Amino acid sequence: MVLAEISENGRITVPLEIRRQLGLKPGDSILFLRRQNGEIVVRKSSAAAIRKAQAAFAGAAEALGVSSEDDVQALVDEVRHGRAR
Repeated sequence: MVLAEISENGRITVPLEIRRQLGLKPGDSILFLRRQNGEIVVRKSSAAAIRKAQAAFAGAAEALGVSSEDDVQALVDEVRHGRAR
């Protein structure tokens, strides 16, 4: 367990151990998520955005018949040239 103290103006210094685990650097944003059980989870916001995008695109490759890098390149070429699958 790692503790952090809240200043009078509400600021928190994220402990070094946690910054390292989350890969946080100066200027990064963190996200506070409240789970249904009341637990609060802290995540690096960019990592959370990537997870959300991955979830949104889950199954898209299979639906488009994309299974290799060549398939991805062919799809990109189709989109660039205005041809849809």
